[in-house]
This record gives sequence, structure tokens and C-alpha cells, in this order.
Amino acid sequence: MASANQFDIQNPLTQYPQPEFPKQPQPVPGLASKMQPVPDHGEKSYKGFGRLKGRKALVTGGDSGIGRAAAIAFAREGADVAINYLPEEQSDADEVIKLIEAEGRKAVAIPGDLKSEEFCKDLVERAHSELGGLDLVANVAGRQKAVESIADLTTEQFDETFKTNVYALFWICKAALPLLPEGATIINTASIQAYEPSASLLDYAPTKSSIVAFSKALSKQVIEQGVRVNVVAPGPVWTPLQTSGGQPQEAIVKFGSQVPMKRPGQPAECAPLYVFLASQESSYITGEVFGVTGGNTLP
Repeated sequence: MASANQFDIQNPLTQYPQPEFPKQPQPVPGLASKMQPVPDHGEKSYKGFGRLKGRKALVTGGDSGIGRAAAIAFAREGADVAINYLPEEQSDADEVIKLIEAEGRKAVAIPGDLKSEEFCKDLVERAHSELGGLDLVANVAGRQKAVESIADLTTEQFDETFKTNVYALFWICKAALPLLPEGATIINTASIQAYEPSASLLDYAPTKSSIVAFSKALSKQVIEQGVRVNVVAPGPVWTPLQTSGGQPQEAIVKFGSQVPMKRPGQPAECAPLYVFLASQESSYITGEVFGVTGGNTLP
């Protein structure tokens, strides 16, 4: 990494590690702390300016990857933050809680499985209660498991991927909207896979297309109550989602090399976009999709 300061001018091609990477299989859901190299979530590089002062945020998948980067950035911009994650990810989540609290912000940890509708409802209610309000929802958590052939893609996996990526988003948004004040924001997370699906992600890619369409439709419904809904669509980003089965280990070695920047993105490179879409700086933007793709432009 050329510099630890996000504002120093740098060559984006060499700013972060480039392939090749070692094979590094992990069991699902995977831990960021065990990745080689360890991802940059902005722990040392992200500097805040109070753009979300007083806000109350819920971030799913807040223990690692893009969710962790968003949670850190939200806290450094002045927000109190509740994070959701799976119980197996507790060690990563503990690190995030400490980072949020180090900014003098309230941190709330709510482990649980998003495939449960009842848990999703409880998650929103607990975040609202323990934060003393809720005005920012960032749905980042996702499930991705590469399968080379449709013959090997089970109904169980197809169902679990849709439950985690699409149903949970629906349940969370439905539960949150009655609680959100005017000016609140929802940020959903799609993927370049919505537009350029990989052959091995036959279940994952259509969930991301669903998220795009769902978010565009929802944005038209809820703008009447002063709530904005937007989407971040990352390309290949260096997260445990990839090393724990999201990609075949052969693909991990050259992960990110296929984009024009010839490297994977880091979670810290996504965080500023979540901040922008959460803040009043994006007040005239709703129903839009923003790519963070290393040059593989969205249509």
C-alpha cells in the first residue's frame, strides 16, 4: 500500500495489493482476520468529518468486508452504529465494536441469522431501541457460494442464497420503514454480478439483479415519506465472502486481475460511497445504482 492516508494522491493501480494471492480456503462464513493479505476496512486510513453527526445506523454484515468498512466510516462521521453478523463471526465483530467505541460513538452488537423473518424484525426493533432511534439502514450482508454446474446447485443452496440476499432485505426494509423519520436513508448492496453474471454464481447473480429492481421500486414508494433508497454495486472486493467459497480457490489466486485496474478493491474503497449516500450531500439522489468496480463499468 502506497499510503495509509485516504487523501494522498496515489496511483490506483498500485494503491493496494495485486494478484497473485495464496490459496486460502476458509469455512463459511470466513473471518477477515485470517485472510492473506488482511483486507483494509479503513481502520487506519478512513478520516471522518462529522457528516453523519447524530445519526443512528444499522449495518448488516458489519463484522467484516464492506459492511465493516461502512460501520467504521459511519462511526467516524459521527453516527451511532448497530451491526449484525453471524455468531461464528464474533471475533471479527468484537474488533468493529471496539473501533466504533473508540470514536466515542455507541456500538450495538446483534448477532443472528438473516434467513429468519422473525430475527430480521427483532434486529430492526433492537437496533431502534438500543440506539434510541434509527435513520440509516445499510443492507450489506450477503451469501455467495460458487458452483460450477447447475446440476450441482441444490434447491437448499438456491433457497438459502435468496433468503439471505433478498428476503432478508425485504424483511428489514419492511420492519424499518415505519420507524424511519423524514430524511432517513436506506442503502442496499447489489453487485456487478447483476449485470455481468459469472457462470459459477447462478444463484447469487440473480439475487443481485433482484436487489437492483427491488430498490428502484421501493425508492418510488417511500420518497413520499422523505426516505431515500440507493444501491452500491461492487465489483471484485477482497472480503471473506470470496475466500470462504464465494470463489473457487483457483480464482482466488488471480482475484481481481480481470478488471482494468488489475486488482481487487478493498472494503475501504467502498465506504466513502456509503457515507455519501447516507449523508445530506446526496439529497437529490434516490433509486440509483453506483458501481465500485475497478473499471468494469455498469451499463
